Parts: sequence; C-alpha cells; structure tokens
Amino acid sequence: MLPGLPTLPLSPHAPVQRLERFAAALSRSLAPLPGLLLALLLLLPLSACSGVAQPSQKVLLSALSLQIELTQQAIASSLALDPVGAPQVSRVRVESQQAIAIGEGRGLHLTGRFDWRLPADPIRVDSRFDLYLQRGERGQSWRLARPAGSADGSNQDWLIDPLPLAGERV
Repeated sequence: MLPGLPTLPLSPHAPVQRLERFAAALSRSLAPLPGLLLALLLLLPLSACSGVAQPSQKVLLSALSLQIELTQQAIASSLALDPVGAPQVSRVRVESQQAIAIGEGRGLHLTGRFDWRLPADPIRVDSRFDLYLQRGERGQSWRLARPAGSADGSNQDWLIDPLPLAGERV
C-alpha cells in the first residue's frame, strides 16, 4: 500500500509554492513503486522454476486411494481375508508440501487431511495423510512412493507404484 498523499487545496488561486510541494510529495510517494514492480516481475518467473509442481486434485485422490488399497491388501493377505474393495476418497486438504529426492527422481512429501469411506460403509472418516509422490521421468505423471526402510542403513529405499489410469483398479 502506498503512503497517503498530502491533501492540498487545488484552486486556481493556490500559490505556485503549494503546487510545487504537492508535486514533490507525490513524487516521493510514488518513488518506491517502480522498484516494487521490478521486484515482483523478477520473482514471478522464479516461482515457476521452484522444482516440482503441485499435483492435481485427481492425482491426490488416486494416490490416496491406491495407498489405502495397498494397505488393505497387505492386511488382508496376512490375515488370509478377502480385500474389502476400493475406498471412496474425497475432500483432500494439503497442509504442507516439500520437494524431496525419491530414489533417482524428484518427488514431493505432502501432508494434510482427507475424507474416505469403504464400499457399502455409510461412515465417512476424516483422516490425516502422509503421502510421497514421485514425478515421472518426463514430468507428465506421478507415482506413489512408499518408504521401505534402508538396506545399507544410510539411504532410504522406496517402493514405487504407478497410479492407476482413470477407471482402472489395483
């Protein structure tokens, strides 16, 4: 916001000195404007080069659904049960996003909240999520990345799963 300009009566009878003071005050008030505009113009392109872009809502819904399904499959397998089916995921709210390296590629660590429910279950659950997404080689797709410990004790190993195409299930 610009500082307030002095209010001077501008009548045809105003002395020349008052007009000169008004012009000087106006000039001082507007002096920072070109520098501010230049700074904004320089910062704008940098935001586009910040590394990894935010995935779309559709990608987040797909990744969360896949993460739930993979967890359900692992639990069902260990208990010798049939998997329940695909969850219904909605209302994803990202609270934080951090660019990270996942294996040899670029990725994101996202945290936040989402709503979900199991098929035929009327209860919708609001849950926190901790999600890792790896950017595809050409930067046009995303994959679900899950931490898998460390074989050598120093580097994180990852399980990488491609996100299903629209309508495709795990």
